[in-house]
Amino acid sequence: MPERLYGIRHHGPGSARAVVQELDRQRPTVLLVEGPPEADDLVRWVADPGLEPPVALLGYATDDPRRSAFWPFAVFSPEWQAIRWAVGNDVPVRFFDLPYAYRVTASRPPETPGGAEPDGADVDTGEGAGDAGRRKRMRPVDPIGELARAAGYDDPERWWEDVVEHRGMPAFEAIAEAMAAIRETSPEDPEDLLREAYMRTVLREVRRTHDNIAVVCGAWHVPALGRKVTAKEDAALLKGRKKAKVAFTWVPWTYGRLASWSGYGAGVRSPGWYHHLFTAGGDVVPRWLVDAAGVLRGEGVPTSSAHVIEATRLAEALAALRGRPLAGLAEVTEAAEAVLCDGEPLRAELIGRRLVVGERLGGVPDEMPAVPLARDLAAQQRAVRLKPEALERVLELDLRRDIDRGRSRLLHRMRAIGVPWGEPDTARRGTGTFREQWRLRWLPDFAVQLVEGSMYGTTVVAAATTKVTDAAREAATLGDVTALVEVCLLAELGDAFPPVLAALDTRAALDSDIGHLMAAIPALARTLRYGDVRQTDVSGLATVTASLLTRVCAGLPAAVGSLSDEAARELRGYVDGVHQAVGLLDDEELRERWLGALDSVARRPGLHGLLAGRLTRLLLDAGRLGSAEVRRRLRLPLTVGTAPAHGAAWVEGFLAGGGLLLVHDDALLELIDEWLADIPADAFGDVLPLLRRTFGAFATGERRAIGERVAGGPGLAQAEPLVLDHESAARVLPTLSVLLGREIG
Repeated sequence: MPERLYGIRHHGPGSARAVVQELDRQRPTVLLVEGPPEADDLVRWVADPGLEPPVALLGYATDDPRRSAFWPFAVFSPEWQAIRWAVGNDVPVRFFDLPYAYRVTASRPPETPGGAEPDGADVDTGEGAGDAGRRKRMRPVDPIGELARAAGYDDPERWWEDVVEHRGMPAFEAIAEAMAAIRETSPEDPEDLLREAYMRTVLREVRRTHDNIAVVCGAWHVPALGRKVTAKEDAALLKGRKKAKVAFTWVPWTYGRLASWSGYGAGVRSPGWYHHLFTAGGDVVPRWLVDAAGVLRGEGVPTSSAHVIEATRLAEALAALRGRPLAGLAEVTEAAEAVLCDGEPLRAELIGRRLVVGERLGGVPDEMPAVPLARDLAAQQRAVRLKPEALERVLELDLRRDIDRGRSRLLHRMRAIGVPWGEPDTARRGTGTFREQWRLRWLPDFAVQLVEGSMYGTTVVAAATTKVTDAAREAATLGDVTALVEVCLLAELGDAFPPVLAALDTRAALDSDIGHLMAAIPALARTLRYGDVRQTDVSGLATVTASLLTRVCAGLPAAVGSLSDEAARELRGYVDGVHQAVGLLDDEELRERWLGALDSVARRPGLHGLLAGRLTRLLLDAGRLGSAEVRRRLRLPLTVGTAPAHGAAWVEGFLAGGGLLLVHDDALLELIDEWLADIPADAFGDVLPLLRRTFGAFATGERRAIGERVAGGPGLAQAEPLVLDHESAARVLPTLSVLLGREIG
């Protein structure tokens, strides 16, 4: 036959080296590679230095980009090295797997045809553009596992390392023979049969014009490609397949997504280690351990060259004891943990995360064909100097700086489109302050989501505006619309704000549920307060917010009657949210209206203890109640004859804001202490969960201080006044003056 079949393991560095060596010997006139033929026009980009692996071919249905798939390549992937060889030697390249246009029209979503390789289609499906849609379809048999077991290995990866990676060039003929033997006794996979029929069809076509053909494909397919099957039989198998319209481009990839544990069928367990095997040249073990020492030193762990030398010796000794040709990943990992990490598993896990798997992010040229939305995003990323990175990092922004405000605007717009490149840390953002904190991490799946987002607009701002406007039009609840109001502000979507505000007016007028109204107010208050930071005109929103708060104040008394424990807890959450929101609004009239409503409700008889206690605490903190009145109200649910559960609920609501009040109010602490002591033994078990939830939420220092006061008895409440020794204090003033650089005295 005029072709040479090179059966490889996807992402196997040994296979990659051997393929290049064989291509140098054969010097073929055409190269066929397992992959989607729709991507043939993208092969030329491999010569561009801007296309830096790991990268992936992204294929998607043009009418529904959610139906998508990836074909990843690493620098150590045999297909990548073969294509680079062909491009560098002016040899034409064709992908000859079953077209993705056929597979995307299947009745079921396209699945990873890989399985545990050395073969397997090098496909990572992106159904639904997310991890949940990435599927892994295993073959009826694991070829590497079968060969490893036959050789007496219990670990297929270790067998592959010993037989292929550590012995130079693999014997393609021997691997093909082994695959043929396994396939003879294994059930056939219908999708494999379909793919191989198409591969043979392309091979017959190429034979008509070339007599020196190189074929690089998964080793599993080699026996089928060499099998004598008529063209008529293959045509019958392929007949009747429907084709969809698909598009392809190159996108960045990561080693984390190349790993088998991520769900990728043709993945490898340790892509970072394989990268090292392929690129390190000689001295694989010491170079790896030098890198591992660098990782530890970067985290402040003292690691010297002596550690590296000793770890190298240990790894090589372990390999010799185990009869391995060279130290593999298992040996260097054990040596690193024992010598570099001092036996600390967390340090070893750090090395595994940074080096064994790695989070290298590839790159594509700026000129790469892409949807206009992706090109606009790339331009904005350059403008605000925000580079996508695979490793998660924290980004602190000061919105008074133009570049930080631009970064915040871009990140919020990306979230509006549905590309969560950054996650805001709301716990670290002050109310109405100039600072934001983000956690950034770029995922390969975002390439699909950008394609989906392009249906809404060709620029980031246009797509975000359209998507938010559509969401406001389709919003089913008031809460959905209020969330969009905040999005408009943070993403600075001025064109989306009027329709969203109109939708808010409509929903607010139609919604009579007090819970919905209360849930809407916090987001609106944040928008009003935060709008000052971004110089946004939110005057129209203030009217809507005031109207909602007025309706809440009017409807709250009717909403608190006859509540179950669960309903009371839910309403308490709403009350807390509105109370915090009112504190953000610079409107004394609204504040007084709200506090007046709380005072009126708190006096109602029969009010659920959780709400009664919470409202009392809010009024105390706002200065509307004195300590004497609070103690009077607390005595009522804690008196003998009142159900202990009611008193526990009252205490839980009252102390939900923190326990510091008990540290400073001795009378209040004594009152609760006496009530606890008087709870009957048969009722104490019923109230214990409430008490544990209440006091367990206190800060550690608060719990310690309360415990010390209770343990010390009444006498501890009268702490002795602190006496200062002014003469001793004056002696340190000269030293403090020197340290602080200013005169103190």
